Amino acid sequence: MSQHSRRLGAEGEARAAALLVRRGYRILDRNVRAGGVELDLVAARGGLVVFVEVKARRSDAFGAPEEAVHPRKQARLVRGARAWLRGQPGRFGRARFDVVACRRHPDGSWQLRHLEGAFQAG
Repeated sequence: MSQHSRRLGAEGEARAAALLVRRGYRILDRNVRAGGVELDLVAARGGLVVFVEVKARRSDAFGAPEEAVHPRKQARLVRGARAWLRGQPGRFGRARFDVVACRRHPDGSWQLRHLEGAFQAG
């Protein structure tokens, strides 16, 4: 991954985290590794823990950002989430998997879409 792509991803994650905070979530972890998987954001609201995959793009030339969260990627995220939850016994009653799709337009503006419950575990 190029330095330019890493910067885009980091900015997308920062904007996604800010969006979640505005919507009443607490950010528990960012870019945490669990079960050999990197989880972009782990957020909570009430007894719900949300594992958030952030995908940032400059264009839809290779498809919409959320399309990159394919079944193989979903299975990895579920594995990482389960490992993360093992370190939090009894702390959360429910878990959900969300995607925040970020698009940076040529004028520098951003469009974010929060896809709640984007996929299910198994």
